[in-house]
Amino acid sequence: LQTARIKMEDDSICFMCARCKQLIKLDPSFDSIDPQTIQELTSSHTSRHIDDDATKTSKDDEPQQLEVSSSGSDHQLDGADSIYSQNAPSSSNDVQESTNSFTFIGDTSMENLSNKMKAIVRLFDVLSEDSELEHPLCEECNDVLLNELNEELKSTEAECNLYKNYLATLKEEQCDHETVANLTEELKKLKTEESDLLSQLSETEKEREEVKKEMGEIRKQQEALDKEEEKQLQEYAELRVQQIELEEEQCSADLQMAHTEHQLNKLKKTNVFNSTFHIWHQGHFGTINGFRLGRLPGANVEWTEINAAWGQVVLLLASLAKKMGLKLKRYKLVPYGNHSYIESVDDKGKELPLYGSGGLRFLWDTKFDQAMVAFLDCLQQFKEAVEGNSGFSLPYRMEKGKIEDTGGSGASYSIKMQFNSEEQWTKALKFMLTNLKWGLAWVSSQFTSS
Repeated sequence: LQTARIKMEDDSICFMCARCKQLIKLDPSFDSIDPQTIQELTSSHTSRHIDDDATKTSKDDEPQQLEVSSSGSDHQLDGADSIYSQNAPSSSNDVQESTNSFTFIGDTSMENLSNKMKAIVRLFDVLSEDSELEHPLCEECNDVLLNELNEELKSTEAECNLYKNYLATLKEEQCDHETVANLTEELKKLKTEESDLLSQLSETEKEREEVKKEMGEIRKQQEALDKEEEKQLQEYAELRVQQIELEEEQCSADLQMAHTEHQLNKLKKTNVFNSTFHIWHQGHFGTINGFRLGRLPGANVEWTEINAAWGQVVLLLASLAKKMGLKLKRYKLVPYGNHSYIESVDDKGKELPLYGSGGLRFLWDTKFDQAMVAFLDCLQQFKEAVEGNSGFSLPYRMEKGKIEDTGGSGASYSIKMQFNSEEQWTKALKFMLTNLKWGLAWVSSQFTSS
């Protein structure tokens, strides 16, 4: 805190509060200080060390001014009652000197101050040295300070009373030798217990150090186990991925196997002869694989279709005979598409064609009729082989180039074209295809496992 003597514009000097920094008005009692007191304070004050260093300024410089604002009406100066006047030379330099906590600002020195002012300043110095607070103080700050000191005094007095009461209590108590002995014994026990506890504490510290070392080793082992676990988890993840891929492959293989087994079962139930040679009928015509066999006046079937049908018929009978292990007599079937024929074994390999081209010349050619009669002979040999082994019989009887309708009118139909009507020839061919269909069904039933 600082107090200051301020050089005002009217050469007056005033003080500011060391706490709130407001200009203050000194009490009138400062004017009636005893001369002896003033002399003592002044002589004591002048004996203190004064700093000789002074800051000199130019003669033309104006005296320094300090603007001080006041917020309270009690702190404002009013007229001659609030200031002490001191004349100063107009050409002197500004001097700033320090005495304890006082800072003097203006163009005067300590030697120019009046004895009363010196006494006042010394008085404030003494007050500031004897307490922790700086002086002077305004009335409000002084009241606040007094309240604080009163509270502190009350607290100190209360504490002092407590100590006095406790001291009186101690004096009133009578301490006998037995109590002292008991306390001494109890103290020894406590010291012994303290020694035991310190020993236990030392052992506990050793155990704690050992446990700390064990924990360090366990931590290292745990870190190693964590690394091993991470490695195992990574390997497990890789193996899991491989397992999933293998399971997918296994599932795919199982599906393929199921599909293959389904196709195999389907193929086992499928008859290759029935699938390859489909014999059916279309009106008055017998058909094999969709090719009609025969001719009618109202339906002129092309010879290319008839030739293809005969090629299928020859291939079917040759396949059935081979399946049964039947060796035909007198003739040999030669499947050759729409130019299939039959070889005569007895006539040195004479070829009998089972295809025609139509026309007048063809109608007088007997080789086609001989080939159809030879085929019917081969079919008769197949019929005899089937009926002789199982008692199974074909629906139509065949003999010497004719087919007999045993289940109907009993009429016989020639398989030749010469001297025969197209209707009867077509019907004979239809009966022949029916016998072939029955023979095909019997062979399929006998050789299903194959």
